Amino acid sequence: MRSWKVPVAVLAVALVAAGCGGKRAADESASGGAACEASEGRVTIATGNSGGVYYVIGGGLAKLISDNTKLKATAAETGASVQNVQQLVAGDYDLAFSLADTAADAVNGKGAFDGKPQKVQALTRLYPNYTQVLVRASSGINSIADMKGKRISTGSPKSGTEVIANRLLTAAGLDPAQDVEAQRLDLAKTADGMKDGSLDGLVWSGGLPTAQITDLTTSLKDQVKFIDITPLLPKLKEVNPVYDKGTIPAAAYGQAADVPTVVVPNVLLVRADFPDADACAVTRLLFDKKAELEKIHPAARDIVKEKAPLTDPVPLHAGSLDAFGG
Repeated sequence: MRSWKVPVAVLAVALVAAGCGGKRAADESASGGAACEASEGRVTIATGNSGGVYYVIGGGLAKLISDNTKLKATAAETGASVQNVQQLVAGDYDLAFSLADTAADAVNGKGAFDGKPQKVQALTRLYPNYTQVLVRASSGINSIADMKGKRISTGSPKSGTEVIANRLLTAAGLDPAQDVEAQRLDLAKTADGMKDGSLDGLVWSGGLPTAQITDLTTSLKDQVKFIDITPLLPKLKEVNPVYDKGTIPAAAYGQAADVPTVVVPNVLLVRADFPDADACAVTRLLFDKKAELEKIHPAARDIVKEKAPLTDPVPLHAGSLDAFGG
């Protein structure tokens, strides 16, 4: 077990126990463009499954905000991207982690948001998520097409993982609703299913390393393997151009070789009416204190300031534009 995991777990549990959910006081208004000092108040951050990187980095970000600004922030476990956007727009949360493909669907009124464009904006682009497809070595699965008739965890309902899993299956010529025994499980239950043999494989979209994927590769060793899904990348890019080719390094999970895969950026979202000064302060803080986030989880190393404003088609919030220097 890597040394960063113990403090991360303690931090995340403490933060979520301190306050899950809730929303910003309704009488706080946007502060205008130039100032970059947060106002007094409370903000809540929608993260993801407790075993995933959103949850860990979201908890760390909440602590940074609380320790370094007038805002008091709490982070909450959620089903992740789709649910996060829906509850952000509903006012249940003030900031939300999301995969860029889900966020693009939201602003364009596509996918889970069919015909209903969502008024969300981005504070910043974050680290990339790696699509991690892990199967039991005895399952006979060597490609997504081989998942026909198999028991596959496609992720939590309304998660970005579920969106990508279904798109992968469709790209491989399968009907996600009929051709696989899709199990809509969170990461903890997915790990249990892989261990007890009730699942043949899983799709997970997350940063590197994800603790529960590490647990599976460590405990099951050569009973599980990653598969290369990059042959499906051209069809995925037809659905959304944000998909790109990446690599899961062998060292991430102690594997014998690197695994080619599909990556997609993450973004940190707010509603369009989020105060400019608060947006500027949170965005600037994230980069000023990035070294502290890296101690909480190594995925934060891949948050790159030069790429941070590249959130298209999701509009960049005016406050973040101030933070990046206009």
